[in-house]
Parts: sequence; C-alpha cells; structure tokens
Amino acid sequence: MIEWVRVAAKGDVAEGACLGVRVGTTEVAIYHLPGGEFCATGNVCSHEYALLSDGWLENGCIECPLHAAQFDVRTGKAMSAPADEDIVVYPVKVEGDDLLVQVP
Repeated sequence: MIEWVRVAAKGDVAEGACLGVRVGTTEVAIYHLPGGEFCATGNVCSHEYALLSDGWLENGCIECPLHAAQFDVRTGKAMSAPADEDIVVYPVKVEGDDLLVQVP
C-alpha cells in the first residue's frame, strides 16, 4: 500500500508557482494552479536531465528550463518537442494546510 507523505504546506507554493521537493529518492514537482488546484509530477524532464521546478508554469503547463519542452501538469503529457515521453503524475491531496502526495 502506498502511503500519503506530507511534502509541503499550502503556503509554501504560491498560486501560479512550482516547488521542487524530494520524497525518498524521488524528485517531485508540486504545482499550485489558479483556483487553488494542486498537482504533482516527476520533477525531471523526460528529454534531458533538468528540474522542471526551475521552469515556467503557465496555463497548466510547465516549461522545462533547459530546452523549453512543455508538459501538462494534470496529465503528465508531453506537449511539445523536444520531449516525446510523458512524465509521471502523482496523486495530491490537501489536508488542512498540508499538501500530501503518493509516491511509490
């Protein structure tokens, strides 16, 4: 059974921003979308090693800071070249002021 792990407080991730965290050995990016929605994906670009949390979040997509590949943060789908491989998406839930994710 995969456990929920607290990764941050809601206030740690400003609306429209992204926060990189480590859960065990896994790099995770937490996104705060307009309207209060939180999403989580793997934090490493599938094209070449770069932390997505160092990129730009706009309209529900994160743009990799290295080669500008874009990914939908809700689905993990690669939206533009040079990335052709999706990134993993992790379940997120909010409990009070805490953000929790499930990472295998």
